[in-house]
Amino acid sequence: MATWLITGTSSGLGRALAGQALAAGHRVAATARDPRAVADLAKAHPGAAAAIRLGVADQASITAAVETAESRFGQVDVLVNNAGYGYTAAIEEGEDDAVADLFAVSFTGPVALIKAVLPGMRARRAGLIINISSVGARITLPGGGYYSAAKAALEAASGSLRRELAPLGIRVMVIEPGSLRTDFRGRSARRSQARIPDYDQALGRAGGPALGPQRGDPAQAARAILAAAAEAAPPALLLLGSDALDGYRAHAQAERDDIARHQQLTLSTDATD
Repeated sequence: MATWLITGTSSGLGRALAGQALAAGHRVAATARDPRAVADLAKAHPGAAAAIRLGVADQASITAAVETAESRFGQVDVLVNNAGYGYTAAIEEGEDDAVADLFAVSFTGPVALIKAVLPGMRARRAGLIINISSVGARITLPGGGYYSAAKAALEAASGSLRRELAPLGIRVMVIEPGSLRTDFRGRSARRSQARIPDYDQALGRAGGPALGPQRGDPAQAARAILAAAAEAAPPALLLLGSDALDGYRAHAQAERDDIARHQQLTLSTDATD
Protein backbone atom coordinates (compact mmCIF):
# COMPACT_ATOMS: atom_id res chain seq x y z
CA MET A 1 0.00 0.00 0.00
CA ALA A 2 1.35 3.41 -1.03
CA THR A 3 0.20 6.99 -0.72
CA TRP A 4 -0.46 8.68 -4.05
CA LEU A 5 -0.74 12.45 -4.45
CA ILE A 6 -2.51 13.09 -7.75
CA THR A 7 -3.19 16.52 -9.23
CA GLY A 8 -6.24 17.29 -11.32
CA THR A 9 -8.50 14.56 -9.93
CA SER A 10 -11.83 16.33 -10.51
CA SER A 11 -12.26 14.72 -13.94
CA GLY A 12 -10.63 12.82 -16.79
CA LEU A 13 -7.49 10.76 -16.35
CA GLY A 14 -6.76 12.11 -12.88
CA ARG A 15 -10.19 11.08 -11.63
CA ALA A 16 -9.86 7.63 -13.20
CA LEU A 17 -6.38 7.17 -11.75
CA ALA A 18 -7.52 8.16 -8.25
CA GLY A 19 -10.36 5.66 -8.43
CA GLN A 20 -8.14 2.85 -9.72
CA ALA A 21 -5.47 3.52 -7.08
CA LEU A 22 -8.08 3.39 -4.31
CA ALA A 23 -9.56 0.20 -5.75
CA ALA A 24 -6.08 -1.33 -5.67
CA GLY A 25 -5.79 -0.62 -1.95
CA HIS A 26 -3.65 2.51 -2.07
CA ARG A 27 -4.20 5.76 -0.19
CA VAL A 28 -4.90 8.82 -2.34
CA ALA A 29 -4.48 12.53 -1.72
CA ALA A 30 -6.95 13.65 -4.38
CA THR A 31 -6.27 17.26 -5.24
CA ALA A 32 -8.24 19.86 -7.16
CA ARG A 33 -8.62 23.61 -7.20
CA ASP A 34 -12.04 23.07 -5.61
CA PRO A 35 -11.85 20.12 -3.19
CA ARG A 36 -15.64 19.82 -3.27
CA ALA A 37 -15.21 18.29 -6.74
CA VAL A 38 -13.45 15.28 -5.17
CA ALA A 39 -15.24 15.18 -1.82
CA ASP A 40 -17.19 12.11 -2.97
CA LEU A 41 -13.96 10.13 -3.22
CA ALA A 42 -13.05 10.95 0.35
CA LYS A 43 -16.57 10.12 1.52
CA ALA A 44 -16.59 6.79 -0.32
CA HIS A 45 -13.14 5.82 0.98
CA PRO A 46 -12.86 7.11 4.56
CA GLY A 47 -9.33 6.78 5.85
CA ALA A 48 -7.92 6.02 2.42
CA ALA A 49 -8.75 9.18 0.47
CA ALA A 50 -8.45 12.87 1.26
CA ALA A 51 -9.86 15.75 -0.76
CA ILE A 52 -7.22 18.49 -0.78
CA ARG A 53 -7.25 21.96 -2.30
CA LEU A 54 -4.39 22.52 -4.74
CA GLY A 55 -3.75 25.12 -7.38
CA VAL A 56 -0.65 23.91 -9.19
CA ALA A 57 0.34 27.44 -10.25
CA ASP A 58 0.34 28.67 -6.62
CA GLN A 59 3.44 27.93 -4.53
CA ALA A 60 1.65 28.50 -1.22
CA SER A 61 -1.09 26.09 -2.30
CA ILE A 62 1.51 23.50 -3.30
CA THR A 63 3.29 23.71 0.04
CA ALA A 64 0.04 23.47 1.98
CA ALA A 65 -1.26 20.53 -0.08
CA VAL A 66 1.90 18.46 0.38
CA GLU A 67 1.99 19.25 4.10
CA THR A 68 -1.67 18.20 4.40
CA ALA A 69 -1.06 14.95 2.54
CA GLU A 70 1.98 14.12 4.67
CA SER A 71 0.13 15.01 7.87
CA ARG A 72 -2.84 12.86 6.90
CA PHE A 73 -1.00 9.82 5.53
CA GLY A 74 2.53 10.16 6.91
CA GLN A 75 4.28 10.44 3.55
CA VAL A 76 3.86 10.75 -0.19
CA ASP A 77 5.17 7.69 -2.03
CA VAL A 78 3.91 8.50 -5.52
CA LEU A 79 3.45 11.95 -7.03
CA VAL A 80 1.40 12.20 -10.21
CA ASN A 81 1.60 15.53 -12.02
CA ASN A 82 -1.57 15.26 -14.07
CA ALA A 83 -3.37 18.61 -13.88
CA GLY A 84 -3.38 20.58 -17.09
CA TYR A 85 -5.32 21.94 -20.02
CA GLY A 86 -4.92 22.52 -23.73
CA TYR A 87 -4.19 25.83 -25.41
CA THR A 88 -4.67 26.27 -29.15
CA ALA A 89 -2.94 29.06 -31.04
CA ALA A 90 -0.60 29.51 -33.94
CA ILE A 91 2.75 30.60 -32.51
CA GLU A 92 2.22 34.13 -33.82
CA GLU A 93 -1.22 34.22 -32.17
CA GLY A 94 0.01 33.23 -28.71
CA GLU A 95 -0.94 35.66 -25.94
CA ASP A 96 1.86 36.35 -23.46
CA ASP A 97 -0.27 36.02 -20.31
CA ALA A 98 -2.00 32.87 -21.56
CA VAL A 99 1.31 31.26 -22.46
CA ALA A 100 2.78 32.15 -19.05
CA ASP A 101 -0.28 30.62 -17.35
CA LEU A 102 0.04 27.47 -19.46
CA PHE A 103 3.70 26.99 -18.49
CA ALA A 104 2.87 27.67 -14.83
CA VAL A 105 0.36 24.81 -14.82
CA SER A 106 2.19 22.42 -17.14
CA PHE A 107 5.84 22.95 -16.21
CA THR A 108 6.81 25.23 -13.31
CA GLY A 109 3.95 24.01 -11.12
CA PRO A 110 4.81 20.33 -11.55
CA VAL A 111 8.47 21.11 -10.86
CA ALA A 112 7.48 22.93 -7.67
CA LEU A 113 5.45 19.90 -6.59
CA ILE A 114 8.39 17.62 -7.29
CA LYS A 115 10.63 19.82 -5.15
CA ALA A 116 8.03 19.77 -2.37
CA VAL A 117 7.84 15.96 -2.14
CA LEU A 118 11.52 15.19 -2.74
CA PRO A 119 12.82 15.87 0.80
CA GLY A 120 10.62 13.08 2.15
CA MET A 121 11.43 10.74 -0.71
CA ARG A 122 15.16 11.37 -0.34
CA ALA A 123 14.98 10.70 3.39
CA ARG A 124 13.32 7.34 2.71
CA ARG A 125 15.45 6.60 -0.37
CA ALA A 126 12.26 5.60 -2.17
CA GLY A 127 9.52 7.14 -4.25
CA LEU A 128 8.02 7.43 -7.72
CA ILE A 129 7.33 10.58 -9.70
CA ILE A 130 4.94 10.25 -12.63
CA ASN A 131 4.70 13.18 -15.02
CA ILE A 132 1.74 13.11 -17.40
CA SER A 133 2.91 14.53 -20.70
CA SER A 134 1.41 13.98 -24.15
CA VAL A 135 2.49 12.48 -27.44
CA GLY A 136 2.01 16.06 -28.58
CA ALA A 137 5.37 16.80 -26.96
CA ARG A 138 6.98 15.22 -30.00
CA ILE A 139 4.48 15.24 -32.89
CA THR A 140 3.84 19.02 -32.50
CA LEU A 141 0.57 19.59 -34.33
CA PRO A 142 -0.20 22.99 -35.87
CA GLY A 143 -1.83 25.16 -33.26
CA GLY A 144 -0.44 23.11 -30.42
CA GLY A 145 3.03 24.60 -30.30
CA TYR A 146 2.80 26.16 -26.86
CA TYR A 147 1.18 23.09 -25.30
CA SER A 148 3.80 20.87 -26.94
CA ALA A 149 6.59 23.15 -25.72
CA ALA A 150 5.34 23.02 -22.12
CA LYS A 151 5.10 19.23 -22.20
CA ALA A 152 8.49 18.91 -23.89
CA ALA A 153 10.00 21.05 -21.14
CA LEU A 154 8.52 18.74 -18.51
CA GLU A 155 9.88 15.71 -20.34
CA ALA A 156 13.37 17.20 -20.64
CA ALA A 157 13.41 18.02 -16.93
CA SER A 158 12.17 14.49 -16.19
CA GLY A 159 15.10 13.00 -18.06
CA SER A 160 17.66 14.87 -15.99
CA LEU A 161 15.66 14.27 -12.83
CA ARG A 162 15.61 10.53 -13.50
CA ARG A 163 19.40 10.41 -13.60
CA GLU A 164 19.77 12.61 -10.54
CA LEU A 165 17.40 10.50 -8.44
CA ALA A 166 18.31 6.99 -9.60
CA PRO A 167 21.21 6.67 -7.10
CA LEU A 168 18.75 7.64 -4.34
CA GLY A 169 16.25 4.90 -5.16
CA ILE A 170 13.65 7.33 -6.53
CA ARG A 171 12.13 6.57 -9.93
CA VAL A 172 10.74 8.91 -12.58
CA MET A 173 8.28 7.96 -15.29
CA VAL A 174 6.84 10.03 -18.14
CA ILE A 175 3.43 9.12 -19.55
CA GLU A 176 2.53 10.12 -23.11
CA PRO A 177 -1.17 9.53 -23.73
CA GLY A 178 -2.75 9.88 -27.11
CA SER A 179 -6.23 11.33 -27.30
CA LEU A 180 -8.34 10.18 -24.34
CA ARG A 181 -12.11 10.34 -24.10
CA THR A 182 -12.14 13.19 -21.60
CA ASP A 183 -13.22 16.84 -21.72
CA PHE A 184 -9.70 17.88 -22.75
CA ARG A 185 -11.06 19.24 -26.04
CA GLY A 186 -14.08 20.77 -24.32
CA ARG A 187 -14.07 22.39 -20.87
CA SER A 188 -10.31 21.94 -20.52
CA ALA A 189 -9.50 23.53 -23.89
CA ARG A 190 -8.49 27.16 -24.22
CA ARG A 191 -7.93 29.09 -27.41
CA SER A 192 -6.17 32.31 -28.24
CA GLN A 193 -8.49 35.25 -28.70
CA ALA A 194 -6.21 36.43 -31.47
CA ARG A 195 -6.95 34.96 -34.90
CA ILE A 196 -4.84 35.50 -37.98
CA PRO A 197 -6.70 34.18 -41.06
CA ASP A 198 -3.47 33.12 -42.78
CA TYR A 199 -3.25 30.23 -40.29
CA ASP A 200 -6.83 28.99 -40.71
CA GLN A 201 -5.94 26.23 -43.13
CA ALA A 202 -2.95 24.93 -41.16
CA LEU A 203 -4.96 24.85 -37.93
CA GLY A 204 -7.99 23.22 -39.56
CA ARG A 205 -10.20 26.24 -38.97
CA ALA A 206 -11.13 26.55 -42.63
CA GLY A 207 -12.09 22.97 -43.39
CA GLY A 208 -13.30 21.41 -40.16
CA PRO A 209 -11.40 19.94 -37.22
CA ALA A 210 -7.87 18.70 -37.87
CA LEU A 211 -7.83 16.39 -34.84
CA GLY A 212 -8.60 12.69 -35.07
CA PRO A 213 -11.03 10.65 -32.96
CA GLN A 214 -10.55 10.25 -29.23
CA ARG A 215 -9.76 6.54 -28.96
CA GLY A 216 -8.35 6.28 -25.45
CA ASP A 217 -10.35 5.02 -22.48
CA PRO A 218 -9.34 6.90 -19.27
CA ALA A 219 -10.09 3.87 -17.09
CA GLN A 220 -7.89 1.63 -19.22
CA ALA A 221 -5.18 4.29 -19.24
CA ALA A 222 -5.32 4.49 -15.44
CA ARG A 223 -4.97 0.71 -15.15
CA ALA A 224 -1.93 0.81 -17.46
CA ILE A 225 -0.28 3.50 -15.32
CA LEU A 226 -0.88 1.52 -12.14
CA ALA A 227 0.56 -1.61 -13.76
CA ALA A 228 3.69 0.26 -14.88
CA ALA A 229 4.09 1.91 -11.47
CA ALA A 230 4.06 -1.50 -9.81
CA GLU A 231 7.04 -2.72 -11.83
CA ALA A 232 10.40 -2.96 -10.10
CA ALA A 233 11.86 -0.92 -12.97
CA PRO A 234 9.08 1.28 -14.39
CA PRO A 235 9.57 2.48 -17.97
CA ALA A 236 11.15 5.87 -18.45
CA LEU A 237 8.46 6.52 -21.06
CA LEU A 238 5.06 4.88 -21.35
CA LEU A 239 2.91 5.55 -24.40
CA LEU A 240 -0.85 5.14 -24.01
CA GLY A 241 -3.01 4.35 -27.00
CA SER A 242 -2.62 3.25 -30.59
CA ASP A 243 -2.61 6.85 -31.80
CA ALA A 244 0.24 7.68 -29.41
CA LEU A 245 2.22 4.67 -30.64
CA ASP A 246 1.58 5.42 -34.31
CA GLY A 247 2.45 9.09 -33.87
CA TYR A 248 5.62 8.29 -31.95
CA ARG A 249 6.81 5.79 -34.54
CA ALA A 250 6.09 8.08 -37.49
CA HIS A 251 7.89 10.98 -35.84
CA ALA A 252 10.90 8.83 -34.87
CA GLN A 253 11.19 7.41 -38.40
CA ALA A 254 11.01 10.86 -40.00
CA GLU A 255 13.75 12.09 -37.67
CA ARG A 256 15.95 9.07 -38.40
CA ASP A 257 15.53 9.59 -42.14
CA ASP A 258 16.41 13.27 -41.89
CA ILE A 259 19.48 12.57 -39.74
CA ALA A 260 20.71 9.88 -42.13
CA ARG A 261 20.21 12.15 -45.15
CA HIS A 262 22.40 14.84 -43.59
CA GLN A 263 24.93 12.59 -41.87
CA GLN A 264 27.90 13.82 -43.88
CA LEU A 265 26.99 17.45 -43.25
CA THR A 266 26.69 16.68 -39.54
CA LEU A 267 30.10 15.00 -39.40
CA SER A 268 31.72 17.80 -41.40
CA THR A 269 31.70 20.10 -38.36
CA ASP A 270 34.22 18.03 -36.35
CA ALA A 271 37.66 19.58 -36.00
CA THR A 272 40.29 17.80 -38.10
CA ASP A 273 43.30 18.26 -35.78
